[in-house]
Amino acid sequence: MSRDALGEFEHHVLLVLVRLGGRGYSAPIVLEMEEQTGRAVSPAAVFVALRRLEQRGYLKSAKQEAKPGEGGRGRRMFEVTPVAMEKLRESRETFERLWGDLDPLGERS
Repeated sequence: MSRDALGEFEHHVLLVLVRLGGRGYSAPIVLEMEEQTGRAVSPAAVFVALRRLEQRGYLKSAKQEAKPGEGGRGRRMFEVTPVAMEKLRESRETFERLWGDLDPLGERS
């Protein structure tokens, strides 16, 4: 797999961020991934994937300080970049070509 190819988990993280309006932080991403996939998702794995996607230019992030009265630490907000949107489009087109004339059970029509 090439360095710019998306792994399944990274693909899921990006798609969830798009579902969340193109930006978000790790906690809502974890919850949405669990809801959409029906599987438990490790918050640490999501954060690692977010940072890796950022290093590859698919996300940008900024630290947001906690609001007065919220307490605790701030959070790192991640935003999907145009490069990531193009990668997702390409990936979708590839999957659609590969599924081509296959029915949902994987049998040729």
